[in-house]
Parts: sequence; C-alpha cells; structure tokens
Amino acid sequence: MPSPGTAGATLLLNATYEPLCVVSSRRAIVLVLAEKAEPVDSAADVVHAERVSLPVPVVVRLTRYVRVPYPASVPLSRRAVFTRDGQVCVYCGGSATSIDHVVPRSRGGTHTWDNVVAACRRCNHTKADRSLAEMGWALPHPPRTPSGAAWRLLGTRTVDPRWRDWLGVPESVSA
Repeated sequence: MPSPGTAGATLLLNATYEPLCVVSSRRAIVLVLAEKAEPVDSAADVVHAERVSLPVPVVVRLTRYVRVPYPASVPLSRRAVFTRDGQVCVYCGGSATSIDHVVPRSRGGTHTWDNVVAACRRCNHTKADRSLAEMGWALPHPPRTPSGAAWRLLGTRTVDPRWRDWLGVPESVSA
C-alpha cells in the first residue's frame, strides 16, 4: 500500500510555469528523480527510499518545454453545471438537484453550456417545457461556458490551496 504522501495529486507545470495537468504524487516523484521535473512546492510528508529521501511534491515544473494541444472547451456534464452554478437553483436560490434547459429541448433548445442551468426539482417541474417569458421568470445572469486554467485542468475536482497561485483561482473558490 502506498504511503499517504504518494496517494495525493500534484500540479504539473510546463517549463514556462504554465499549468499543464494534474498527476499523481507518485508520478511527480518519478519525474523529479528522473530529472525531468523539479519541485516548486512540497508537502511536509517525506518519501524514503534506500538511498534518497524526498519531500512529496505538490507542484512540479518540467525542465523542458512541452507543447500540448488543449481541448477547445470544458466538457458539459451534470456535475460541471452544478459546480459552475454553485450547487444553487438559478431560479429560486434553493439547493439544486437537477439541470434545466433554459430554452426547452422540445422547443429547439440545445444541450450546450449557454442553455443549461442548475435547478431545484420544484422549479424544474414548474417550468416544464415553457420559456422563461411564459413563466414571467428571469435569470440573474446568463449561463456561460466556464473558462480558465482551473476549469481546463481540473473541471469539477477540488482545488488544492497550494495550487491557487499557479491556476489563478481566487481565494473565494472553495477548496
């Protein structure tokens, strides 16, 4: 069984300090030992081998630049919609338990980021296949596609507080 220090996740940065992805702590240790990466920030835990002791890296930077093509957008999923909308119903402010299409699919609405919102069961059932205008409802803000390094790399995963400086995530985002 791996030690607790190797079971975590590590943020991998390009040689230019640009966030690339999240790898296991074990993979990060291998990259550091192979001199393909250098630790930027480490945890208090230390991994011991026969001839070396190494603090478990939390953020590592590649020693050579790697060009990586990124996906054009964040994949749309139920969990991602809840995360974007803060687990709150956009119509009443209650706890969100389902997703709703602002323009119902039965009326030509699409299943895209700008047409899907988090909703509670009551509001979703009440709205049914009607438009917001028919209901007399309004959105507090239009739904949008999430963007930024944090969404591209993490999606709905929690953000380690020690990664915030590298991802540009404000302190107000829950960890």
